[in-house]
Amino acid sequence: MKHGSIVFYQPTGAGDCCLDCSVEGNCPYSACKIYVDSVKQGHTGWPVSVICPNSLPDIESVTEALRTGPYGRCVYDCDNDVCSNQVVNMEFEGGLTAAFSMVAFTEEICQRKTTIYGSKGELSYNGREIRVFDFLTRIPTKHTASSEDLKHYGMSGHGGADYHLMNAFISALANNDPSMIRSGPEETLISHLLVFEAERSRVESRVVYCGDTAES
Repeated sequence: MKHGSIVFYQPTGAGDCCLDCSVEGNCPYSACKIYVDSVKQGHTGWPVSVICPNSLPDIESVTEALRTGPYGRCVYDCDNDVCSNQVVNMEFEGGLTAAFSMVAFTEEICQRKTTIYGSKGELSYNGREIRVFDFLTRIPTKHTASSEDLKHYGMSGHGGADYHLMNAFISALANNDPSMIRSGPEETLISHLLVFEAERSRVESRVVYCGDTAES
C-alpha cells in the first residue's frame, strides 16, 4: 500500500477482507471498527452513510456492504492510490507565502486548523474557536460560535460551512443582493485551479509556476 511517498506492508496473516481477517482485532484501520462499531454506538451519519447509499445503515446492511463492496477490503492490499499526506508550499506575487499540510492519519478526522501570521498580529482557528493575538497589546482574544443548532438541519458538515454557504446563496437570491455572497464563481475557479496545480506538482515531483502556459 502506498500513501504519498510512504509504503505500508500488509501484516502477516492478514486477509483480503476485514470480515475474514485473523488480525483484524489488532488493526488500527479495521473496517469493522470504523463502520460496524459506529452503527452499534448509534452513529449512522458520515462515514457510515457513504457505504450504504441505497438503504438505511444498520448492522445487516453495513456488514453486507463491507463483504461485497470496496470499503471492506484490506487497506494494505488494495489499489487505492489516493494521496493521504501532502505538504504544499506556495509563494504568491508580492512575497506572501503559504504552507498547506494534509494528513489522513489524525485523531481528529477532517478537522481543519488555520493560522495566519500578519505584521500586527496572528489569527488561528482550530475548528471550534478563533483566537486573535495582538502584537502591540500582547493580548489574546477568543471568538467562539456555536454550531449545535446546525445539526438539526443536517448541514453541520465542514464546521458548519455547508449551511452558511447555502444560506448566503439563498439569501442573496431572495434579496437580490450579490454582496451577500462573499466568494463568487471567479474566486472559486481560481482556488480550484491552484489545487490542480498543487496535485500536478506532487505527481510530477517538481516546482510548478502558475500561469506558465508553456508547460500547461
